[in-house]
Amino acid sequence: MAKGPTYRVPFRRRREGKTNYRKRLKLLLSGKPRLVVRKSNQHILAQIVVYDPKGDRTIVSAHSNELRKKYGWKGNTKNLPACYLVGLLIGFKSLKKGIKEAILDIGLTPATKGGRVFAVLKGAVDAGLKVPYGEEILPSEDRIRGEHIARYAEMLGEEAKKRFSLYYERGLDPRDLPKHFEEVKQKILQEYKGDANA
Repeated sequence: MAKGPTYRVPFRRRREGKTNYRKRLKLLLSGKPRLVVRKSNQHILAQIVVYDPKGDRTIVSAHSNELRKKYGWKGNTKNLPACYLVGLLIGFKSLKKGIKEAILDIGLTPATKGGRVFAVLKGAVDAGLKVPYGEEILPSEDRIRGEHIARYAEMLGEEAKKRFSLYYERGLDPRDLPKHFEEVKQKILQEYKGDANA
């Protein structure tokens, strides 16, 4: 490790590889709330976060577990369709709290074209949240609906029962995922659009 009178110890989160402070500063300079998207091994989390000198404040959040518990989602809680639905949720929740625009913060996740973090972005934008983005980075509509997963399950045949055991456990044939996606999406739309019309 480097030593000497001019050596500065990096911030703890930088040392742990958790925060890129240069990137964070650029996001904070926008002055807008951040749409923070984070992935784990099993879930996806989206939050609207605002800067505070004492520490960032989370205004609203949406978690893929919420899809399962509240809306009856039977699919995987970290795939593209689930990510889009989490984005839809965070978008509607933000608008309800009076937040109309945000800037995307994907942290240290690589910006892969059509990736899960951009499925969350697409959901939030479709809900009405204004977030700057390039159209080419978003996943296609058929991937958002999970048609690629349904095609893969069809191709596997009987092997699909082993590969998609969690889906079958929850009572969902993976070939029906696009239809199930639409059902859950409609539940979310009815809940929040209903609030707007009341």
